[in-house]
Amino acid sequence: MNQPVTIGIDVATAGVRALAVRGGTVLASAAEPLPAPVRDGRGHSEQDARSWWPAVKTVLAKVTGELPGRGGEVAAVAIAATSGTIVGVDASGEPVTPALMYDDRRGAELNREATGLGADRWRRLGFGVSATAALGRIAWLARHVPDVTGIRHTPDLIAAELTGGPVAADWSHALKSGYDPLALEWPAEVFEALGVPMSLLPSVVAPATVLGEVARPVAGLPAGCPVVAGMTDGCAGQLAAGAVAPGSFVGILGTTYVLKGVTEELVPDPTGAMYSHRHPDGWWLPGGASNTGGEAVAGQDRLPELDAAAAALGPAKVVAYPLRRKGERFPFASPDAEGFVSGEADEVQLHRARLEGVAFLEQLALDHLRRLGVTVTDPLLAAGGGSRSPLWTRIRATVTGLGLRVSPQAETGYGAALLAAAGVLPGGLTEASAGLGEGTLVEPDERERAALAESYQRFCAELHTRGWIDDELFAVVRR
Repeated sequence: MNQPVTIGIDVATAGVRALAVRGGTVLASAAEPLPAPVRDGRGHSEQDARSWWPAVKTVLAKVTGELPGRGGEVAAVAIAATSGTIVGVDASGEPVTPALMYDDRRGAELNREATGLGADRWRRLGFGVSATAALGRIAWLARHVPDVTGIRHTPDLIAAELTGGPVAADWSHALKSGYDPLALEWPAEVFEALGVPMSLLPSVVAPATVLGEVARPVAGLPAGCPVVAGMTDGCAGQLAAGAVAPGSFVGILGTTYVLKGVTEELVPDPTGAMYSHRHPDGWWLPGGASNTGGEAVAGQDRLPELDAAAAALGPAKVVAYPLRRKGERFPFASPDAEGFVSGEADEVQLHRARLEGVAFLEQLALDHLRRLGVTVTDPLLAAGGGSRSPLWTRIRATVTGLGLRVSPQAETGYGAALLAAAGVLPGGLTEASAGLGEGTLVEPDERERAALAESYQRFCAELHTRGWIDDELFAVVRR
């Protein structure tokens, strides 16, 4: 079967973006801004949920208008969105509350209760309930907004507009709402103890499941076009980068560093630094996000100049942990972690040390996976703005000892388009991802390998001395 034309919709906090894709090629794209969330000193974070659908219609009309058949050839559409954003709806499916955003903290105390109520379940899954988990906000809505008769995630609301009626949620967007992807059920014992009627919660299906069909022609989409379940923005971006099959991992170096991959079995992390979404085919998507990354590298307006000087310099003589704000979450969890430099350094030396420090954190993340029994296939995929720096990518390859294949695509909307194709192709996601480009392969620089290996050991020794990484992980590092 020929690759179909599919559209992926990315509903992010700042705006909506849509891409039409066929066989790995982006045919058209468009974007539309959304009103900024309203945040206050109480930890509330809200956005007008009624703004989403008009923005989605606008970008769909622009994208379909650029296609040869004006959208008539679109075989499927899927939606990805920010993880953890929910909205309360009435019996007709209309929003009766603002969207409570991913960082809204009004359910923090209820999430603490949920942690104890579902302790055995969370232990099996290998992650806890964070202060900003949507689960607590669902309980908050049930207690404080009597007009709420249902809970929707962002894609659920958009898909309902397309199909003309309520749809199931996917197990990726439902994860932070408390859905158990191992038992494939909502944690009834937790919700009932919190006073949440189970009738508020949507049914849940696997990503890439066909949810329904477009009820009437809209924004260039033909009636009867399948609407397919998507995944969260991070998961969709991972698929777009090519981390689709077991063993494949992608290191996404943007403002922060994120490592995500695929395993055949669920790998619980006793430290809580890593957690897993579930793959559309039933495998698992372990990953974690650091507080360290591109934002920690100073001199952003002079990066080419500093990179050239740092490349000529060679491995730094000092070791740096380039953390801009207090607290780390991955590959180790420590609220007390702070950035440091192990000695005196000029501007170029410090720049090189910061680049190496992020690479050391990436290697520490891989060592953390290794101690959990996870095998990472060579090459490691690379995505994000930091991967556009040849020097930084070479340093990362040299530190990890892996080839780094820089992915040509890592956009959320692109990943959503892959999921849309997976919903209508007989080979599912495997067939849908067959057209992904391989990208550029960067190999380790053996001339710098020994020096960087020594610096990595010094880096980890500093973390261990400060009590931020435990004895077990430090022992893995030294092997």
